Amino acid sequence: MSDPLHHECGIAVVRLRKPISYYIEKYGTPLWGLNKLFLLMEKQRNRGQDGIGIGSCKLNMPLGQQYINRRRSVENDSLSHIFNKEIKSFNKLTRKGIIDPKSAESFKTNYDFSGEILMGHLRYGTSGRFDSSSCHPYLRRSNWPTRTLMVQGNFNMTNAGELNRKMIDRGQHPVFGTDTQTVLEEIGFHLDEAHTNLYHELRDQGMDGKEIPKHISERMDLHGVISESAQAWDGGYAICGAVGNGDMFVMRDPRGIRPCSYYIDDEVIAFSSERVPLMTVFEASKEDVKELDPGACTIVTHNGDISTQRFHQMEEYKPCSFERIYFSRGNDPSIYRERKAMGAALVDQVVQTMDGNFDKAVFSFIPNTAETAYYGLMDGLRLFRRQEVRSELAEALENGTLDAQMLDDVILKNWPKAEKVTQKDIKMRTFISQEKGRAQLVSHVYDIAYDVVKPDDVLVMLDDSIVRGTTLKKSILKILSRTNPRKIVICSTAPQIRYPDCYGIDMSELGKFIAFNATVSLHRKNDNEAIFKEIHEACIAELKKPAAERTNQVKRLYKGFTTEEISAEVSKLVYPEGVEWDGEVEIIFQTIENLHASIKGPCGDWYFTGDYPTPGGMATVNVAYINWFEGKTGRGYEM
Repeated sequence: MSDPLHHECGIAVVRLRKPISYYIEKYGTPLWGLNKLFLLMEKQRNRGQDGIGIGSCKLNMPLGQQYINRRRSVENDSLSHIFNKEIKSFNKLTRKGIIDPKSAESFKTNYDFSGEILMGHLRYGTSGRFDSSSCHPYLRRSNWPTRTLMVQGNFNMTNAGELNRKMIDRGQHPVFGTDTQTVLEEIGFHLDEAHTNLYHELRDQGMDGKEIPKHISERMDLHGVISESAQAWDGGYAICGAVGNGDMFVMRDPRGIRPCSYYIDDEVIAFSSERVPLMTVFEASKEDVKELDPGACTIVTHNGDISTQRFHQMEEYKPCSFERIYFSRGNDPSIYRERKAMGAALVDQVVQTMDGNFDKAVFSFIPNTAETAYYGLMDGLRLFRRQEVRSELAEALENGTLDAQMLDDVILKNWPKAEKVTQKDIKMRTFISQEKGRAQLVSHVYDIAYDVVKPDDVLVMLDDSIVRGTTLKKSILKILSRTNPRKIVICSTAPQIRYPDCYGIDMSELGKFIAFNATVSLHRKNDNEAIFKEIHEACIAELKKPAAERTNQVKRLYKGFTTEEISAEVSKLVYPEGVEWDGEVEIIFQTIENLHASIKGPCGDWYFTGDYPTPGGMATVNVAYINWFEGKTGRGYEM
């Protein structure tokens, strides 16, 4: 089933472009910005989350008053938990007369989330710590606003260990554990440097100390700080941050691996991980929502000036294909179209596996995220059948065999039959759960529609992707076997996932991929276990090379086997145990050629092809194999 080990995260940023008094007068509430932030996060909530965080930065606050705040939570339904708590706090302060909702000054002075910069983050992880301290945004405090920094992002850095060693060499004391902390400290270091240089210059000029902060704020080169910080980063990322003086930035990795969109009008500038939330929340057309260019950083100063500049040289555009296949909301116009195309691209394989007998086939999908691709599959199957009917009728007309019975047989029978075979009873995403309790949960998540599938039917189920195969073997196929078909076919809109990801999804352990395990099984059946050691030695040798010269040695494992042979072995490995049913199971994967044909424009496909866009990816795949061979667990890149 669709069960990556770590989901990417969702980001949302709202920067108000008018004084708070404007929103009170026009919209009748000072909470307009906070409400928009909540909606942006809610519209990305289908990504799933195990924690959230929100942050606020206030402009032009008097000395002695708090100007930056955050809240983080890992409570159940943490998004509602935090926002309900903040709204209750606002209402309570209003009832007590501490806040006058018609007074911008009263609101800003007495309410934590009254800032002009509002940031939100949806966290989704299944490894590492599971407490609020692991949620974004991360905050680096100082009693200098121009050294105070709040950062959040959707990213993984493949070279976090190297970046931490760089800090150690400087004499710093980095805290290992998350690459977010690494990014925060790296930006913070260069921010400190820029601040200190300006401070010494202004102090040595004899400027009054009370005037220095204002001049530092005006002269701070935030773009230079970001450019210096990011030069050594290797990974996929969309990162946003706010400096305590009210400057903010949003940046995207040079290859566009992680997505980031923005919307600007006279009232607001907003960013999010997806386009549709911005379209919905601000009632904007798709033309009004733009994509932040890869390698670009948009900076909004405390004065409201907006500029976008490159912080990195141009690189080959390699956006994450999992965004298109699975992660992003399916109501984005292009993603909806592409997912339907992915479903339709499976038609030839599906028709072949059911011998073209539509009368003895039932088509459905699992999980709910596969629904859009399922519509594409059904459209494709119906088109296929219409073309068959046209051909049969033309032939009968030519041969003089066209009669009422023939019309009935051709037109009224043998059409693709769609059914809702599975129902999800537990309203949660099973791969959120940590490993210990996962098997028990997944076996009870779905139920079936009984008496829909007949004993001589082929049951065809469409899925977005098959990663580990654990849910298939231990849950889904066991459940589907209760429908008692003669054959169950699981179709994946994604190709075989053969290699780890390291840019945001954190599918990092090779031994957990069903396609990898199937290939290992084939080598063992062929008495070719010597290849495992050969590749292990090749991976070790590869890591001794300069980063830019490394290649993916794990590709050697898959040579000598066709995609069909590996799929057939996957089918055997996921066959359910402990069931009375003795029918056939067949797993079908999308071809890489059809994936590229379905997705418009460039496509990052390293999970399927092993063609990583950065040196860190090449290092990760070789380390992942070494870890598997040596029996080590954990991801293939260090902190």
